[in-house]
Amino acid sequence: MDLHAKYGLTSVINARGPFTPLGVSRSGGAVAAAVAEALSGFFVMAELQAAADRALARFAGAEAGTVVHCTASAITLAVAASMTGSSPERIAALPDTTDMPAAVLLPAGHAVNYGHPIEQAVRLAGAAPVRVGTEAACTLADLEAGLARPDVACLLLVSSRLVRGTGATLSEAVAAAHRRGVPAVIDGAAQDLRVAELLGTGADLVTVSGQKYLGSPTAGLVVGRTGPVAAVRAQERGIGRPMKASKEAVVGVLAALEARQERDMAAWRRQQADKVTDFVERAGALRGLTATSVPDPTGLPFRRAEIEVHPAVSGTNAADLAEALRTGSPSIWVMSDRQDEERLLLELVPLTEAEVDAVLDRLTELLPS
Repeated sequence: MDLHAKYGLTSVINARGPFTPLGVSRSGGAVAAAVAEALSGFFVMAELQAAADRALARFAGAEAGTVVHCTASAITLAVAASMTGSSPERIAALPDTTDMPAAVLLPAGHAVNYGHPIEQAVRLAGAAPVRVGTEAACTLADLEAGLARPDVACLLLVSSRLVRGTGATLSEAVAAAHRRGVPAVIDGAAQDLRVAELLGTGADLVTVSGQKYLGSPTAGLVVGRTGPVAAVRAQERGIGRPMKASKEAVVGVLAALEARQERDMAAWRRQQADKVTDFVERAGALRGLTATSVPDPTGLPFRRAEIEVHPAVSGTNAADLAEALRTGSPSIWVMSDRQDEERLLLELVPLTEAEVDAVLDRLTELLPS
């Protein structure tokens, strides 16, 4: 029996992207098989983690890497590592940061909320988030002023469509931190497809999600320089103990990395482009809609489908259309951040051909013929 039927759960078509409230993403068959095998076995966890660490470093082109429970915990552990290094005494003391640098600089527009505020992830380590600049802009001068503080533990940056405002680039911000001898951490949760680019900024640590586009079980992937990554691993003897990765998560990450390396990425990109082109053509033929293909705002290597709703013709608006999609059966979720502008965004990456057809069929039912 299908799990949705067995447990009385809502059937979902996820056109919103790797969204945690919808279970994030789909894992492939090889990952599922590896996880099932891991669940029935025993491992020397230090050996398993070391194997994953080596594979992750090779995948990212980094000096080192490690796997933790999730990306939110990876942020907390990266902050902790920046305060303690690999010192057992400091690690045991957290969240007491007495005699440690404990200010974490964060451009104001990077103070995102991904289910909880990123500043709370900072505070969980015992550190104090300090916003610099404004939500509209954080200039290099703003960063330099903040980095002049004597108690700065690290500079925390975010690469996400949730970021607001303008200002210094990630590379410029990292360079400014390094001029002051301050480590830089980049939260790139949904950016595993750009991890090499994020590392290219010079960041000491980059955190990405294993369960988003990589398709592993829930896992946070931390890559970067050898010393800081070792300090993240060392947190397992402190506040990182409840944030450790399980055996099935680590094995799933290994299987997902292998699957990514075997994938023809050029063919995958063409497949995604064709899927969006076909959807836009068919959705654009519906009365009351204009459909276009738009790039990912953070530079991920695929496009999304945007539909603009024309209320005078369609008899509805974007907010009501999104709600009608979500409350139908199956429940279809789209990105509605710009619904006040009468625009809805759909990410088609995880959808099957049948699911794309189902979305178009529902739009046809909801709009005038």
